[in-house]
Amino acid sequence: MGIDRALLRRRNGLPMPPFLRHNDGMNVSVIVTVFNERASIERLLDSLATQTRRPDEVVICDGGSSDGTADAIRAYAARHADRLPALRVIDAPGANISRGRNLAIAAAQGPIIAATDAGVRLEPTWLEKLVEPWTRAPDTRAVAGFFTPDAAGVFQVAMAATVLPLRDDIDPARFLPSSRSVAFTKAAWAQAGGYPEWLDYCEDLLFDFAINAQAPDRPSGFVWAPDALVHFRPRTSLRSFWTQYYRYARGDGKADLWRKRHAIRYATYFVALPLLLGHAWFGFFARWLGWVGLLAGVVLYCRRPWQRLRVLGAALTPGEWLAAAALVPVIRVVGDLAKLAGYPVGLAWRRRHRATIPDWRDDLANVSKMTASEYEAR
Repeated sequence: MGIDRALLRRRNGLPMPPFLRHNDGMNVSVIVTVFNERASIERLLDSLATQTRRPDEVVICDGGSSDGTADAIRAYAARHADRLPALRVIDAPGANISRGRNLAIAAAQGPIIAATDAGVRLEPTWLEKLVEPWTRAPDTRAVAGFFTPDAAGVFQVAMAATVLPLRDDIDPARFLPSSRSVAFTKAAWAQAGGYPEWLDYCEDLLFDFAINAQAPDRPSGFVWAPDALVHFRPRTSLRSFWTQYYRYARGDGKADLWRKRHAIRYATYFVALPLLLGHAWFGFFARWLGWVGLLAGVVLYCRRPWQRLRVLGAALTPGEWLAAAALVPVIRVVGDLAKLAGYPVGLAWRRRHRATIPDWRDDLANVSKMTASEYEAR
């Protein structure tokens, strides 16, 4: 699914730092991809350096930052060699997220890989909780951590309540973890074929599917570790949110994901909504039914975000809470419009490249039938 097989057999010519020693007997490598993250990278590195279970090494792949991110990481490593003694950077100009992760994992020494993203803040016990399942079951293949919003202000609280699940929303058997907080063995990564380098967004979903395919007799290939928490800042503007969701939907189209979900969204906006509006304005009888239908739709559409807002907005004043509640339907509509715009662009890309991109559904069937050693030997 996109990883260069040779990467599994070489170390990129990088010096191999000595591992730290821990009582759990495990060697754990943390990998991160970055691109123009100079403003936030030190926040992540500080939270890595203060982990209750420090990583044995940290490998960061820089995709060609122009803001000095890689230099900032190397300077941090020089200043804090006692805190993160095995921190190193791989320079890979032009690498997308999938390629960057694959390069970092291939260069990592540890048999257990923990992945997170730039721009987040790790709970001090994040890594300890993330690798804890291996202390109970050494044959664990992958662990799903969780993420919570680090929201500041009314807009970010409204954004978090609208688009992010709470822990109570999660069904561990169906949860597909974000690469903000996930761990897996290097063998499981190899059997999955690495992250799909032909895909620039939604790549972690295909990787999750490949991990699940390795455990066909279980509900999920991931062990659920809800206390392995990372905190990240939601988008700060509708413009940046639009861009994010446009790219997500474009990735769905490229990968041919969630056909039913996208079909329902198109039907809602281009069939159901015009019918309700048409009846409310031009109906021959009981026009009020159109307005009732619209109001009921808004309530159903926003009910769960408003419920989450009661939790996430507990520190807001009543006025701020009402402002955040009013933003919820706006955010939802902007996100939907971005998806409506992005999905067909992805489908068009897929059609143009159908002769060169892999059929990931066939790949999943193959993944479930082979061991990591068989995959690596291909």
